[in-house]
Amino acid sequence: MITISACLIVKNEEKVLARCLESLKDIVDEIIIIDTGSMDGTKELAKLYTEKIYDFKWVDDFSAARNFSFSKAAMDYIYVADADEVIDEENRKKFLDLKKALLPEIEIVQMLYSNQLAFNTTYNYDTEYRPKLYKRIRNFTWVDPIHESVALQPVIYDSDITIIHLPENNHAGRDFKTFQSVIKRGEKLSEKLLNLYARELFIAGTEFDFLEAETYFEEQAEENLPYESLKVIHCVLAKCGRLRQDEVQMYKYSLKNIAGGKPSAEICYEVGEYFYENGDYKEAIIWYYNAAYETECDLNIHFSGDYPLLRLSNCYNKLGMKEQSETYKKLADNWQQR
Repeated sequence: MITISACLIVKNEEKVLARCLESLKDIVDEIIIIDTGSMDGTKELAKLYTEKIYDFKWVDDFSAARNFSFSKAAMDYIYVADADEVIDEENRKKFLDLKKALLPEIEIVQMLYSNQLAFNTTYNYDTEYRPKLYKRIRNFTWVDPIHESVALQPVIYDSDITIIHLPENNHAGRDFKTFQSVIKRGEKLSEKLLNLYARELFIAGTEFDFLEAETYFEEQAEENLPYESLKVIHCVLAKCGRLRQDEVQMYKYSLKNIAGGKPSAEICYEVGEYFYENGDYKEAIIWYYNAAYETECDLNIHFSGDYPLLRLSNCYNKLGMKEQSETYKKLADNWQQR
């Protein structure tokens, strides 16, 4: 049977930490808590479950904290947990079965992460696979009988274990603050983080959050980035232009997005919003229809679903076309996020 270290980074989690640790305490072999500055009873509560509690000065870098937590682990595998997660009894049994049967060549185990849309900031689906269990020490192996090379891709297993995410609130404010802190330090966001920043803006961002991000996205728009990354930059900057009533900027980045051949639903929706706000409901209908039926979302699934459908209902209502308005209202109400 393999052994497992559960590693958590926490700060002010006394409301939720106990239920997480209760679900872990008898299925893992050690619990490691990395505290990044709690001012409540988090550390005292954690002491009921483990002696391995370490302080880590927060530096606006979750990877740094995760790496520190991994450095304290001693078991065969490391389970990465957050304080607002819970494993129910059915999945605890599956977890124990996995411990008994896991083949040594497996290096990463993915588990189903559910309830992602509660207080959502970055996700378009309620359940999806996430890597949760990592082999602590990886042995590199040479492969191929000739022109040999080291196998670099990890061996991944998709388990049927479900982790339930039960947040108390969303972390958008914290995330936007962290993004801005990294930028102000002069560091460049990776393409992955740039895309996540844009996605989080379209899912949970306020007008202030968009406008605070605008300068950085303008700088990145001039970089030699892949088309898919430029598309999401265009989405952010077109929306910023609309929010500031800068028609030139809105049209500039909307046209750049459309000219690429695969327009974003978010762009069509923003152009629709421009015409809707200016009372041109017939023109707005064209763009909302394209958002709902002719394009795909790049950042937030709602922009190709219930958002434009509801706006179509609003437009037809403004035009006195009650039957069409009711039809789109029903479509919006019945649209379901997968």
